[in-house]
Amino acid sequence: MEIRHLLAQWIESQDWEAASNNEAMATILLQNLLIQVDEQLDRVSQEKNLLLIHNLKRIRKLLQGKYHGNPMHIAVIISNCLREERRILAAASMPVQGPLEKSLQNSVVSERQRNVEHKVSAIKNSAQMTDQDVKYLEDLQEEFDFRYKTIQSLEQSDKNSALIKQEMLALQAMLNTLDYKRKEVLSKIGRVIHEIDTLMSNMLTEELLDWKRRQQIACIGGPLHGGLDQLQNCFTLLAESLFQVRRQLEKLDELLTRLTYDGDPIPLQRPQLLEKVNFLLYNLFRNSFVVERQPCMPTHPQRPMVLKTLIQFTVKLRLLIKLPELNYQIRVKATIDKNVSTVSNRRFVLCGTHVKAMNMDESANGSLSVEFRHLQPKEMKSSAGSKGNEGSHMVTEELHSISFETQVCLYGLTINLETSSLPVVMISNVSQLPNAWASIIWYNLSTNDPQNLSFFNNPPAATLSQLLEVLSWQFSSYVGRGLNSEQLNMLAEKLMGQQVSYNDYQLSWAKFCKEHLPGKSFTFWVWLEAILDLIKKHILPLWIDGYVMGFVSKEKERILLKDKTPGTFLLRFSESNLGGITFTWVDQLENGDVTFHSVEPYNKGRLSALPFADILRDYKVIMADNVPENPLKYLYPDIPKDKAFGKHYSCQPNEVSKPSDGGGKGYVPSVFIPVSKILNDSTDPHSPSDLLPMSPSVYAVLREHLSPTVIETALSSPYSTD
Repeated sequence: MEIRHLLAQWIESQDWEAASNNEAMATILLQNLLIQVDEQLDRVSQEKNLLLIHNLKRIRKLLQGKYHGNPMHIAVIISNCLREERRILAAASMPVQGPLEKSLQNSVVSERQRNVEHKVSAIKNSAQMTDQDVKYLEDLQEEFDFRYKTIQSLEQSDKNSALIKQEMLALQAMLNTLDYKRKEVLSKIGRVIHEIDTLMSNMLTEELLDWKRRQQIACIGGPLHGGLDQLQNCFTLLAESLFQVRRQLEKLDELLTRLTYDGDPIPLQRPQLLEKVNFLLYNLFRNSFVVERQPCMPTHPQRPMVLKTLIQFTVKLRLLIKLPELNYQIRVKATIDKNVSTVSNRRFVLCGTHVKAMNMDESANGSLSVEFRHLQPKEMKSSAGSKGNEGSHMVTEELHSISFETQVCLYGLTINLETSSLPVVMISNVSQLPNAWASIIWYNLSTNDPQNLSFFNNPPAATLSQLLEVLSWQFSSYVGRGLNSEQLNMLAEKLMGQQVSYNDYQLSWAKFCKEHLPGKSFTFWVWLEAILDLIKKHILPLWIDGYVMGFVSKEKERILLKDKTPGTFLLRFSESNLGGITFTWVDQLENGDVTFHSVEPYNKGRLSALPFADILRDYKVIMADNVPENPLKYLYPDIPKDKAFGKHYSCQPNEVSKPSDGGGKGYVPSVFIPVSKILNDSTDPHSPSDLLPMSPSVYAVLREHLSPTVIETALSSPYSTD
């Protein structure tokens, strides 16, 4: 927290997301982070803040020691923290939590988590108390054995004495106590086993399933999931308790070989108890082998489970039973489509290092895990002939599975473990990525079945309210700000064609991703994905600040603007152009009538040439018989334009320059100025001309020597847009 506070601006200005998948970049960032900490140390040393000096020295030592050998891990941690901060800030602007997020944060679930931890702790204590009972039983039996052998060693004549007969009675009483204690210990062991069985069958299983569901939701942009460390603690304590019970049963077997008698409870009960313990250990280990981080290409960290052929991906597994004896003893093998019953005709193999040992050294928290970083899927040649016959949608609806298997050998037990990733989509071209990601969203929204590879044979409909929540997550996770209720309403209307209550509305997969929007040549998802790409690459700071209304229909924008001060404008995404953004402003005619003007949408090509904030600052309109002016005064509802966008301008507007003020060779500096022409005899909005390359100095000279009419004629020339 101290580092986050002291280095806030520097941390937020670095690309930790890219560094989390680039070791060289992560190494440089870690070195720079340490330099920043050193600079803060120098500063606080002068201020003589002893506590902060101590903490910074400790933090620096920790950063250096813990992440020097794995700088990508600190990049992952900081990237995830920043992402979660953005999600929290985005959620704060939302009126209510969505249904999915509410279900993940259910108070009943939290109560169950606490109950599981409490019960595990109680079981561990019971097992330890039983250890003391077994030790007491062992001591009692040793005393009995000694006294019995002492009597046996006496001469026959001595055995008939009254003293010896009294000792025999005492030994009989001791044997009765031994019998009672054996039964008591077996009963306590049985209770511990029953408590573990009940906990594993009910609450612990539910906790694990809930964690897997939270992981699914986090993979499609939802809240970051946690709780795996708590689960690891529970699994480990239960395993330790079961092994402890197993040792107690072995000790009873040892006591049995030294002493048995008619009605002895050990040979009657021990075999069944040992069988039950082994059964619980098998199940506990099988459930503890999980995919901690789902397959993901480093080039697309926010699009997990979409894998491109011959491109490396990473995946991390963890064994939730953390025992030192297992460190580097478990080798995990990765395979793809192990069960050839997949619905796809395509077959793949994994290239790269596909066998690795689990260890406790690579993870920051010391968990027993393994991370595959250099796996590549390769399509088998035998299926190449079918590739050309499959359309993009068909390919992106094929689900595949990456499986992992290993074997645990411990204390005489041999347990085979197997787990699988969530279904992945294999693509051969990056152009298939948007539709592939739509498939991942739909699958993980609609089902918690981890291995339904035939899901898209008959994909179920999704509840629109939940889908809209997931769409908002796409924005909060990918571009740092989610959608508010008004924006979501517009998307609902876009999907359903009319404004209705969408709480219980069921939307089909085809309508979301396969059918074209009415009158358009693209689907809803392709339209939305293009907007996400536009925000990420060209207008991200404006979006994060909340100045882009974005999702508002033409009809709604006129309702919003009609009563506003002339020059009030808003920004919205184009409904007819993919990846386009436009602005509309309100104006007032001389007769008092209100008119609206919308500029032709700017796409990524035009925004690559000129930042959008600069376009809003420099935009000019030329009216007949009027000088050019910027009509954009106030961002809706009433924010002065420069107050809203001033910090995003790339530079201050260039004043008219003399030739001598130019570059080293005497040229006058030039910039692009966006210009539109609006005719007086029409109140309908016209599309503007393209951006005209014109420096401020040239424009000023034109105004000095040419009348507005001549300038208008020049702009109307068929060559003016070249």
